[in-house]
Amino acid sequence: MLASIHPLGERSRRQRWGVTVAAYLVATIGASALLGTALGLAGDWLDVPSLPGVVVVLAVTGVALDLGLGGLSVPTVRRQVDEEMLTQYRGWVYGTSYGLQLGLGVVTVVNSFSVYLALVLAVLTGSAAGGLAIGLVFGAARGLVVLAAAGVHEPSQLRRLHQRLQAWGPFSHRLAVGMQAAVAAGVLATVVL
Repeated sequence: MLASIHPLGERSRRQRWGVTVAAYLVATIGASALLGTALGLAGDWLDVPSLPGVVVVLAVTGVALDLGLGGLSVPTVRRQVDEEMLTQYRGWVYGTSYGLQLGLGVVTVVNSFSVYLALVLAVLTGSAAGGLAIGLVFGAARGLVVLAAAGVHEPSQLRRLHQRLQAWGPFSHRLAVGMQAAVAAGVLATVVL
């Protein structure tokens, strides 16, 4: 996605990067916020009890899947956003479309179990406010990455961006694993203490 929405690419398509990114961010964060709120409401409606054991098991499972233990991997769909939209529609249209898909989290390739964990946590909050908070953080974390491309105005800058993204990959992976481990540890600490 970052390979598609940057100032250089937008200029080549006669679109304005700021407009495309604004639409993308509003859609990403908005979709995540709405999804989180709906899941929180569903948890309230279903009267889902606080299930710390389930959270710990899911977080530990996520760590194992993200690390590929036992040859297992994160279950996912094999669908990406439609890149043909870039040449067929205005920037705000594909920005909104890409943002909605990314904000929902599970309609395109899922690279980390932390996506599923966030959705389950939204349900387990059992409240619209709790689900909204999780959705906002989830959407912002996924969406704001596009701003890394803000300085791309020349092909050499695009190459450097791709190199930086490749270099950030292992850190991003470790961060996702670490966050899931922190969720498990935090929940265990609240149960034990």
